[in-house]
Amino acid sequence: MLTPGRYFLAGNVATAEAALLAGCRFYAGYPITPSSELMEHMAKRMVEENGVFIQMEDELSAISAIIGAAWTGKKAMTATSGPGFSLMQENIGYAAMTETPIVIVDVMRGGPSTGQPTIVAQGDVLQSRFGSHGDYETIVLSPNSVQELFDLTIRAFNLAAMFRNPVIVLSDAELAHMVEKVEVPKSVELIDFNQIEIDMVPSFVPLGYGFRVAVTGLTHNFKGYPITNDVKVHRELVTRLVNKIIKNEPLISDVEIINPDADTIIVSYG
Repeated sequence: MLTPGRYFLAGNVATAEAALLAGCRFYAGYPITPSSELMEHMAKRMVEENGVFIQMEDELSAISAIIGAAWTGKKAMTATSGPGFSLMQENIGYAAMTETPIVIVDVMRGGPSTGQPTIVAQGDVLQSRFGSHGDYETIVLSPNSVQELFDLTIRAFNLAAMFRNPVIVLSDAELAHMVEKVEVPKSVELIDFNQIEIDMVPSFVPLGYGFRVAVTGLTHNFKGYPITNDVKVHRELVTRLVNKIIKNEPLISDVEIINPDADTIIVSYG
């Protein structure tokens, strides 16, 4: 892992190194511009860090692989771009329903469809929040510099562990290929599974440890058993999945007020 100090890193490389520093030891992916350098860097570095790297046959299998890895107790990540991110939407919903802590890096490019592979765009904002069907919440972090890519990737792993939820880092082609100064701090706060108790977030018991755990994308009760024809069970489950995020928003959002005396604040993106 990178030692504390100052580095000049491309955004994709900074993201990969931040993931390793955060404890990521399983990466599955499929190469796609403009995220490919992140995957290439992970292919080399996972071997050095005694982790697991696997190139899957497509993006559907990539996110499936990291969901499976997470359920063995590994911190797991994948990265993709536009078309691949669209293919991952079903399993992002599955990860939300099964409360699986994973990190997805979406290096955005021009769309729709295969669009503009080498042109920067920020068109996946709504998709990152609401791309899968049904009622659920994701946590989305959107950096504005290579330094923030590094910092927020670490934060993404912490939030995934805290809330047992998929967390998405929204990068883009410009950030991914930009080379900037990155300060690696002397100490980094890392949060592991079950380290912090949060209201409405159950304990995470990886498969193969302790009690047997039922995992299903179907509507299920607190034991994990499918119950698909009971309105009360479905309402209680989905309400908790949504509320564990929106009612704990102060633990997720960071606000920096530059001019507290302003009468009007304009928030822009992209």
